[in-house]
Amino acid sequence: MSAQRIKGLIYLTALLGLGAGSVLAGEYPRKPIRLLVSGIAGSSNFAARLIADGLSSSLGQQVVVDGREGGVTVSTIAAQAKPDGYTLLLNGSALWLSPFMRSSTPYDPVRDFSPIALTNRVPNLVVVHPSLPARSIRDLISLAKAKPGELNCAAGNLGTSNHLAAELFKAMAGVNIASIPYKGAAPALNDLIGGHVHLMFPSASSAVPHVKAGRLRALAVTAAQPTALAPGLPTVSASGVPGYESVAIFGVFAPAKTPGTIISQLNREIVKALNDAEVKNRFFNAGSDVVGGSPQEFAEAVKSEMIKWGKVIKDAGIRFD
Repeated sequence: MSAQRIKGLIYLTALLGLGAGSVLAGEYPRKPIRLLVSGIAGSSNFAARLIADGLSSSLGQQVVVDGREGGVTVSTIAAQAKPDGYTLLLNGSALWLSPFMRSSTPYDPVRDFSPIALTNRVPNLVVVHPSLPARSIRDLISLAKAKPGELNCAAGNLGTSNHLAAELFKAMAGVNIASIPYKGAAPALNDLIGGHVHLMFPSASSAVPHVKAGRLRALAVTAAQPTALAPGLPTVSASGVPGYESVAIFGVFAPAKTPGTIISQLNREIVKALNDAEVKNRFFNAGSDVVGGSPQEFAEAVKSEMIKWGKVIKDAGIRFD
């Protein structure tokens, strides 16, 4: 066989190999995708269904939302799943902050997951019972300093955004306010409305209806910038606690070692779904802002969260065990 013919066969083989690889890369997805989420109802499940609908349409395969109770439970299932793009996870701070509050977790939030896309942010409000003589953050700080330990703050489950927002506020404002733990944000909010506690840092979506009805008074929003989710409210940072920011973030992950081509494809399609006007509006009406961005930006956001909130959790002594 001539040298020229040998070169031709090598070239043809290379082309065929490249073509086969391209076909394999383009075959994803070939079957339905499972999107794990904590809870069978609630805001996270709602967000997962919006994202699943967008992905199902663009990928041509059904994306099935699989809601399970417990953020650690769904995170563990996702961490142990095959890294082939057919098991995804939508989760928030429960994923990367639980290791700071437990003696051990069955997964490592950095080692065992590949971030795909930051999906949405949920700000909190600082609200007080109308009987409390505080109409601003500065008023609240002055009152707390005049009566150290006498004011109390309702907190949902340990380590949730409303609890951590309050702990960060106390640390940065230098005030002594007692935290009253509840089994969930709903009973905590009900007790605040009933006048059994003085203040709380609930999500904007849960607090705004009660503020409008006059059952609660809103003092500020915990985001870095004012938000249309709570029109007219100043930020905590601009109201006497410079640099304060507390916003719950959520995003989609895949198991670690999922191929980069699949991560990139999923990121494009999730961001595309989030940018749909109707999807944005539905997220907004549910009390959150859509985000998007690259996998790298999401990874950096998680890293920043772990540094910031890890310190808050340690200093406040928040533990589950």
